[in-house]
Amino acid sequence: MPQIGPYTLSNAVALAPMAGVTDLPFRQLCARLGAGLVVSEMVNSSPRLRNTEKTLLRTRHDAEIEPRSVQIAGNDPQQMAQAARYNVALGAQVIDINMGCPAKKVCRKAAGSALLADEPLVRDILQAVVAAVSVPVTLKIRTGPTPESRNGVSIARIAEDAGIAALAVHGRTRACAFRGTAEYDTITRIVAAVDIPVFANGDIDCAQKAEDVLRHTKAAGVMIGRAAQGRPWLCGQIAGRLACGITPPAPALPQQIEILHSHLHALHAFYGEFLGVRIARKHVGWFLQQHPAWVTQKVAFNGLTCSAAQLHMIDQLHAQLGAEHLAA
Repeated sequence: MPQIGPYTLSNAVALAPMAGVTDLPFRQLCARLGAGLVVSEMVNSSPRLRNTEKTLLRTRHDAEIEPRSVQIAGNDPQQMAQAARYNVALGAQVIDINMGCPAKKVCRKAAGSALLADEPLVRDILQAVVAAVSVPVTLKIRTGPTPESRNGVSIARIAEDAGIAALAVHGRTRACAFRGTAEYDTITRIVAAVDIPVFANGDIDCAQKAEDVLRHTKAAGVMIGRAAQGRPWLCGQIAGRLACGITPPAPALPQQIEILHSHLHALHAFYGEFLGVRIARKHVGWFLQQHPAWVTQKVAFNGLTCSAAQLHMIDQLHAQLGAEHLAA
């Protein structure tokens, strides 16, 4: 199993950090359903933002599986080092550095994947953060700034030299964003170039694909991002396939609805009534998109304005399934 500093993961499947998605309730859910590592939403390194509601929610780790991994983002080495120390004090057991996000609002500040074009700055940030904390530091990158300048191997070597404990690589460049398809040849070259664990990321949407990517890249593990939205059990399915060669079935539909109900209840408790209702809409929307017979329910669900009504609608879906089963 992959090793990150002193931590041996329970399996080789990690849930990718995703802003607006991998909050504490979703991390807890995916961990319970089989993810071997979950990583927080990125936390901005600016001290000015530490006491905002968004940051305070993103730095909570109640009843979270170990190791607790927190991703930080920024472009100033000393500020990133301070952010690392601050998050360790709050309970982070692994610090993950974001050099993979292609979002314009992040890259405009020369952070995220924009940093890949400046290798000396990458080195300065990594060295500063590793020196600042006693916990393992990991790094998430893309294959380079553009398809014409894929410098992922060079960045990976810089990372290993700086003391980075593990690396996650998305198989697209910053310029590609999420367009086209991920390529894994660069990840294969990165795996061959360094001795630290590498997690392959990008377009891995089923257990068979995960197995194929690991076979191709020889990576230590896979990192699952957008494909887990609406399918929090996917990491567990992939872990099962990698362990025994057989893909465990997804939970039966009634059980999926029970999982969704529990997740909504956790979101409402975590965020409170106003924000919890709004956050729940996207998770339910992702779930409904997996089921063609129910996708039309998305508009109706998005019109609900209180937590009780949301939970009632999920209960109705469950009751509908029961009625259909009895009629069959």
